[in-house]
Amino acid sequence: MGKPTGFKEFTRELPKKIGVPERITNYREFVLPMPEDKLRQQGARCMNCGVPFCHTGCPLGNIIPDFNDQVYRGEWQKALATLLATNNFPEFTGRLCPAPCEEACVLGITDPPVTIEQIEKEIIERAFSSGWIKPEPPQKRTGKKVAVVGSGPAGLACAQQLNRAGHSVTVFERADRIGGLMRYGIPDFKMEKDVIDRRLKIMEAEGIVFKAGVNIGKDVTGDQLKKDFDAIVLATGATKSRDLKAPGRDLKGIHLAMEFLPQQNKVNAGDSISNQIVAKGKHVIVIGGGDTGSDCIGTSIRQGALSVTNFELLAQPPKDRPANQPWPYWPMKLRTSTSHDEGATRFFSISTKEFIGENGRITKLITVNVKFEPQAGGPPKMVEVPGSEKEWKADLVLLAMGFTGPETDSIVAQLGCEVDPRGNIKSHANYATTAKNVFAAGDSRRGQSLIVWAISEGRETARCVDHYLMGHTELPSKGGLDLPRV
Repeated sequence: MGKPTGFKEFTRELPKKIGVPERITNYREFVLPMPEDKLRQQGARCMNCGVPFCHTGCPLGNIIPDFNDQVYRGEWQKALATLLATNNFPEFTGRLCPAPCEEACVLGITDPPVTIEQIEKEIIERAFSSGWIKPEPPQKRTGKKVAVVGSGPAGLACAQQLNRAGHSVTVFERADRIGGLMRYGIPDFKMEKDVIDRRLKIMEAEGIVFKAGVNIGKDVTGDQLKKDFDAIVLATGATKSRDLKAPGRDLKGIHLAMEFLPQQNKVNAGDSISNQIVAKGKHVIVIGGGDTGSDCIGTSIRQGALSVTNFELLAQPPKDRPANQPWPYWPMKLRTSTSHDEGATRFFSISTKEFIGENGRITKLITVNVKFEPQAGGPPKMVEVPGSEKEWKADLVLLAMGFTGPETDSIVAQLGCEVDPRGNIKSHANYATTAKNVFAAGDSRRGQSLIVWAISEGRETARCVDHYLMGHTELPSKGGLDLPRV
């Protein structure tokens, strides 16, 4: 513990951001680096608790008090080693993770928690700028070959861990660039794509083979994968978007978020998109109050929307932690993103009943207020509030209501993998699916979740695959738990 009184002397501080008028003119990241003296003060706030609940709050089990203390002392390379011991890609989580570790911070019981996520980001950024991140290829190869289908955070983490174990890994991605949802779902203003590219260069130098533009299940069949590889990992994500089946849904100008967001990312990368979906000069309504909805808001504002309105079906959550969600649990409280701050108007407890258009194109929609009433022995029932119908002008509607699970009608079916009642790939405790030699990781097996869970699952799956192929494994496991029997 570097400074026993640090949590009493220093208040929580966050990095400064470029102002809204300037940042909405481009798609660059706008969170500024934190001065070293300020960052060391934030590290000093960590209390080195007897039971650090931040460990359990983090799905990766990051050794948070240690790297906080090392940052406070200016021991940056030690902090880097501590961070990389559990997290393959702090540069991703330091930008995109909602930081459940901070909600579990013991200091957060009485005071604002430690700024763990920002410390994590600053450690890895200093490491890259200082040249400390270098390729570390395995000293020897096992002769085993593994195919990883999907190049999101779960697939990349799994691939890097398996490569470290000496296996020859090929990562397949159906999109034209590697990165999965991080590449074409996350706007550049949240994470510029050179952050992905610099990591991919390291992984390629370590011996991992990346094949983009290959649709597994179509371009390469399941039988061919089984023939060419000793094990297969499905890390395809939960890519089936939840749609809204309301009258008028077939009108032009109504799009799923994942039809809209990837196009702007491709344009930012220099691609030419014909008939791009753009918000410029339009009244935009974003349906869905989560992260994807927030991404649609920020992108629409940067494209020049006349107005952006955001609908959320659920009631507005409280600003503070609810009494029935005590520390250290993740609380369902009101969260305002940087995109919300840029000019969107939010409405809660509202449901869209009908889309109305002229000449085949959306011009307005009808909503009704709703509430959820408790039901004996079952979940709350949604009921409409009488007399609350309202008409809204809409030139562009973006549906950002989450994802229902993985696509299972192609490679999943070809390999003979069963699905669970929720439609996710069914797997055992060792991440093995019901098909021989096939494993699953990330959102494809657990459903839509956090990036930090995806990396955690990729690491754990790699350990199980290594054990399956070799009969033993030296890859680390969160908590050091023994592997279940294969």
